[in-house]
Amino acid sequence: MLSDHLIDLPIAEVLDQIRDTLALRHQLVLQAPPGAGKTTAVPLALLYEPWLREQKILVLEPRRVAARAAAMRMAEMLDEPVGETVGYRIRMDSCTSAATRIEVITEGILIRMLQSDPTLDGVGLVIFDEFHERNLDSDLGLALTLQSRTLFRGDPPLKVLVMSATLDGEVVADLLGGAPLISSQGRQYPVEVEYGDRYELRNSIIEPTVRTVLRALEEQSGSVLVFLPGQGEIRRVARQLTPVLAASGERVLIAALYGGLPLKQQQEAIAVAPDGARKVVLATNLAETSLTIEGVSTVVDCGLAREPVFDASTGMTRLDTRRISRSSAEQRKGRAGRLEPGHCYRLWSEAQQGQLVAQATPEILQADLAPLALQLLAWGADQPDDLDWLDPPPLGPYRQAIEQLVTCGAVYEGKAGSFQLTPHGVRMALMPLHPRLAHMLLVGCDIHASDMACLLAALLSDRNPLSGEGVDLAASMAVLMGERDCPAQHTIWLKRTRIQAKRFLTMCNEVHKPRKFAIEVSEEDALGVLLASAYSDRIAKLRPGGDHTRYQMSNGRSAVLPADDNLAGKEWLALAEVGGHVGESSDRIFSATNLNPAMFQDILSPLLQQEEYVDWDRKRNQFVAERRARVGQLLLSCEPLPDVPEEARNKALFGVVRRQGLSLLPWTRKLEQWRARVMLLRAADMGTLATDGDRAYAGNESSLWPDLSDVGLLASLEDWLAPYLGDVRRLEDFQKLDLKAILYNLLPWPLPLDLERLAPEQLVVPTGSRISIDYSQHPPVLAVKLQEMFGCEETPRVAGGQVSLLIHLLSPAGRPLQVTQDLTGFWRSSYQQVKKEMKGRYPKHPWPDDPLQANPTRNTKKREEELS
Repeated sequence: MLSDHLIDLPIAEVLDQIRDTLALRHQLVLQAPPGAGKTTAVPLALLYEPWLREQKILVLEPRRVAARAAAMRMAEMLDEPVGETVGYRIRMDSCTSAATRIEVITEGILIRMLQSDPTLDGVGLVIFDEFHERNLDSDLGLALTLQSRTLFRGDPPLKVLVMSATLDGEVVADLLGGAPLISSQGRQYPVEVEYGDRYELRNSIIEPTVRTVLRALEEQSGSVLVFLPGQGEIRRVARQLTPVLAASGERVLIAALYGGLPLKQQQEAIAVAPDGARKVVLATNLAETSLTIEGVSTVVDCGLAREPVFDASTGMTRLDTRRISRSSAEQRKGRAGRLEPGHCYRLWSEAQQGQLVAQATPEILQADLAPLALQLLAWGADQPDDLDWLDPPPLGPYRQAIEQLVTCGAVYEGKAGSFQLTPHGVRMALMPLHPRLAHMLLVGCDIHASDMACLLAALLSDRNPLSGEGVDLAASMAVLMGERDCPAQHTIWLKRTRIQAKRFLTMCNEVHKPRKFAIEVSEEDALGVLLASAYSDRIAKLRPGGDHTRYQMSNGRSAVLPADDNLAGKEWLALAEVGGHVGESSDRIFSATNLNPAMFQDILSPLLQQEEYVDWDRKRNQFVAERRARVGQLLLSCEPLPDVPEEARNKALFGVVRRQGLSLLPWTRKLEQWRARVMLLRAADMGTLATDGDRAYAGNESSLWPDLSDVGLLASLEDWLAPYLGDVRRLEDFQKLDLKAILYNLLPWPLPLDLERLAPEQLVVPTGSRISIDYSQHPPVLAVKLQEMFGCEETPRVAGGQVSLLIHLLSPAGRPLQVTQDLTGFWRSSYQQVKKEMKGRYPKHPWPDDPLQANPTRNTKKREEELS
C-alpha cells in the first residue's frame, strides 16, 4: 500500500537514486520543485534502509503547521495514527511514542536536541526540508549538525540530506563537502499567469485584491489561495469579501492562514472544502511551501511579504513590507498547479516581474542574532567562524547580539576577549524562547512573580487581540490574570495564552531555582520591571518641553505615544513594541507600561551605568563635574562631584578652548601687538623671516623665543594656561583671566629687555615723535607723516637690523601718500611727483625741493616760523 502511494508521487522517479546514493555517501542534496512529494515520500522511502540500523529519521520543517501536516500525511500513507511510526514535535505540541522512527520537527527543536546530546544518539539521518527558506534556525541547525557529526559521530555515521525547491543546490552541495546533487523535475501542472497593472509599495492592496478575488471566483472553478503580507491585510480583505460573498448566493467559505493562528484553525484552512462549497484561503507566505491546500487551483498573489528586519543602528527588529523574490513568486504560482491545471493572478505588471530579485535575503543576514549568539556560546563556539555556514553571520550585528546578552547578564568576557555564558546564561539557553523573554522569565522567578512573567511572555509571543484598547499592557494582563472579563470573541485566545503560560512556568521550574528570599517588588511595579528586563534598550523617559506624548528611549531613539493614551505624561515607561520605518526620526509606541524609576536602585540596578562626568556642557556653556547614573542614553540622576581631579578639570577646559579658539581669552590690541613682536623675533632668531607680505613668520622649538602663534598656544595649553584656570566655571570666566600677566610670564629673563631693544613698541622719528609700530602686519608697519621723515635717508629696521619696516608716508590729513621699504629710493624718485600733486592741496605744509636737507617737522610752515 505504501509503495503505491510513493509511485503516484512525482518524486518517485529519483527515489532509487536517493537510496543508492545514501547507501554510499553520508550527505546528499535533493532539488525538487513544490508538489513533487519530497517531504513525505523521501523519509518513508528511506525508513527501512540497512544503513539506518533501526535509528530515527529527523525531518526538519520551518513551520509548525507544515510539520504537523507532513507527519499526518505520512502516517496516513502508512495507514497508522500519528505518534506510532511517524510522529511530530513542535512548540506547544508533540505526538510521539517509543515506536516512532520518523520525527517531523521544527528547526528549533533540532537545536535543543543537539545542545542536549551533540552526538544525536539514535538518529541516523537528518533531513532539512524546504531549506531554500533560509530561516535563522535552519542555518544554525545545519551548521551545528555538520560540526556535531565531525566531532562526535563515527560508526554509525550521521547522514545529512538537504532538500530544496528553488535554492542553488550546488552551493549547498559545496557546503556539505562536495555532496552529490540529485534533481527531480517533478510533475507540475500548467499554470496560466495573468499580470495586473503596475503598482507601487505605497499603494493600498486591499481594493485590488478584493476585486481580483471576486473576478477569480467568477472566472475559475475550485478554491482560491490569496497571498497577503500580514494579518492586518487578511482581516481587511476578509471584512470586505464577507458581505459580497454572502449576497452572491454561492457557498464560499473564507479561511485565514498565518503563523499566529491556532493550529486547529490552520488545519481547517488547509483541509478540503465541504461538499458543494468553495474556499478562499487568505494566507501569508506561510502557504508558499510544504503545505498542499486541498482543492486550490487558483492563486491571487499581491506580490508582497512582511519580513522582520533587524536595524543595527537602533537594536530593534522592524516588520518591513517588501516585494517578494522571483523564486517566491514561482513558489506561490505553483500552489495553483499541484493537483490540476491552474490560474495565477499577479497584482503587478509583467515589467515589474522582471525587476524582482532572484532570491529572498537569508534571515541570518537581516535578523536579530541574539538567539543565535546564545546558542553558539552554549555550544562552545566562541566565534561564528568556528562553524561552516552557507552565509556567515554578519560581524556587526553579531557583536551587537553579544552586547545584548551581556546586558541580560547571560555572558561575560573571559580571557583574551573571549565570551562565555554565566550560570544565568546557561539557564537562558535551555529555554526555547528569545533571550530577552528567557531573561525576563528568570527575573520573574527572582522577584517571585513567575505567574505574571509567564503570562507576559505568552502575551508577547503571540498577537494580542486586545491591543486596540490602548498601549498599556496592564489592561491585557488584567484579563489574563482574571482581574477583568475577557471579551467573548477572544476566549479561545485567552485559553491558548494561559496554556502557553503554564508551559513556560513548568519550563522555568525545571531550569531555575528561585531565590529563597525574593527581591521586594510590589505587584504594581512588577510588570514594568519585567518589561524593562526584557527590553532594556526600550526603556523610555518623557522628554522635557510640555509635550506629554514624546519620549526618548535608552537606545537614543525618539518614540511617540497616541495623544489620548492613558500612559501619556508618565515620566518613565517600559516599552515592549515600537514600530516605524528606517530613516524616520521617531518610532510609534504600540505596547508599554508604566515604570517606577525607584526600581533602578534595586532589581534593575544592573542596567545602570555610573559615571563621573567632568566636561564642558555645551548646552549650558559651563564646566560640569557630576556623578551621573544612566540607563543607556537616559539620565536617571546626577549630583555634583565634591572633589574634581585637576587633570580631568583642565582637560575639559582645554577642550572648550581648543573647540572655540583663543578668542575666548581677553585679548587687547596692545597684547596682540606684544605677541606679534615676540613672534617676529622668534622668526628672526630662527632664520625663517618672511620675505613678502603673503608669508607669516613660522618656526620650531629651536628658538629662545616662545611660539605664541595660535597653533603653538593651543598645542601647549597644558604648559601655560593650566595654573590659572582654578576659578573658571562659565564661559565668561575666561574673559576675567589676566592674560597679559600669563603671557608675559612666558618670557624668561632677559628676553623682556631684548624685546624692547630688538622690537620696540615705538620708534623715535627725526622730529622726536614716538610712533607706534604695527607688528600685526608683515613686515611691520610704521605709519608716519611724510614731513616728519625729512632728512631720514635709511629705512628704519628692527630685529637687530634684519627686518626693514614698511613705511606708510602719510599726508597732513593722515592718508597714505607712499608705501615703501626704500626711503632712499623714494626721496630720489617718487617724492618729486608726490610734491607736485600735494603742494597745491596742502599749501600750508612744507614741500622742500630737497627733503634730505630739510628739517623734519610736524607743524605747518606758519607754525614753524612762529616757533623759530
